[in-house]
Amino acid sequence: MKILNYKSMEAEPVTMEGSKDASVRWLIAREDGAPNFAMRLFEVEPGGYTPLHNHDNEHEIFILEGEGVVWKGGNEVAVNAGTAIFVPPQEKHQFINNSQSVLKFLCLVPV
Repeated sequence: MKILNYKSMEAEPVTMEGSKDASVRWLIAREDGAPNFAMRLFEVEPGGYTPLHNHDNEHEIFILEGEGVVWKGGNEVAVNAGTAIFVPPQEKHQFINNSQSVLKFLCLVPV
């Protein structure tokens, strides 16, 4: 069993092309013995964003703090703390922080 405070994990910059002022903390990963899913915490600074991209696998997202918009099919959909999001495989998506505070969200993906 792994128990930790998220702040003990290093925040790594999101380096994928098309991102700005976003970081990720790998809270639970394959290296921890998790055979099926990884849990990541993203932090997007005001004015920042993740890249517009898609994946072969699904994502489950939960907004913990802040507000912003999610790019979905060419539209921006407002999200805030408490919002749950399912991103199916191959669906393009992007998280944009258009607020004045940090946007924090959990992202679970298959390993």
